[in-house]
Amino acid sequence: MHSLGILLSGRGSNFVSIADSIDARRIADARISVVISNRAEATGIASARERGLTALVIPSKGKPREAHDREVVSALKQHQVDLVCLAGYMRLLSPWFVQQFPRRILNIHPSLLPAFPGLEAQEQAFVYGVKVSGCTVHFVDEELDHGAIIVQKVVPVLDGDDERTLAARILEQEHVAYPEAINLVLRGNFEILGRRLQVKNEK
Repeated sequence: MHSLGILLSGRGSNFVSIADSIDARRIADARISVVISNRAEATGIASARERGLTALVIPSKGKPREAHDREVVSALKQHQVDLVCLAGYMRLLSPWFVQQFPRRILNIHPSLLPAFPGLEAQEQAFVYGVKVSGCTVHFVDEELDHGAIIVQKVVPVLDGDDERTLAARILEQEHVAYPEAINLVLRGNFEILGRRLQVKNEK
C-alpha cells in the first residue's frame, strides 16, 4: 500500500480529485497518509478533516524556506509518505526538500509546459493568444515547473473563452491527469531518458 502526502495552500480541488479516485479504486493500492497546508485558512484542510484524514497546518509565514521545509519533511517522513503530491501548494520547495524524495514529488501546472510556467498560467496563455492550452503533471526538481513530464492534457482555447472559462476547462482536465499520473508513477513501469519519460512495454 503506497502512502501519499498532499501539500496544498488553498481549496485543494486536485486533492479532492485524488481522494475521490482512491475511494473509487481508480488509484489502486494507495492511501492518503497526511494532508499538509502552510496556511491555516486553506479550505483543503477542512475538506481533508471532513474525510477523516490526518490534516496538519505547518505555517510558513515568517520562517526561512529551508526551516519550514524541514518541518514539512519531518511530518511527511513521520507518516511514512512515499509519494508527495503538490495540489496548489504555493511554495517553491528548497533543493534540500527535493533531495529527500528523489522522483517522488509530483506537481500539476495549468499549462502545457514549458509554455507559461509560474503564476497565472491560464491568463498568460489567454493573453498570448494561443489556440491550445492544457495542463501538465511533472516530477518536481530544483527548478520551477521544470521536472520531467509525466502526463499532459490538451485543452482548446475557444473563441468565446475568457481567462475564467479557460481556467475552468483546464481544471477539469487536471482532475483527469493527476490520478492518471499517480497511477503511472506508483506502478513504476517507466524510465526517464534525459527529460523523456517512457513507459515500458508490459508483458
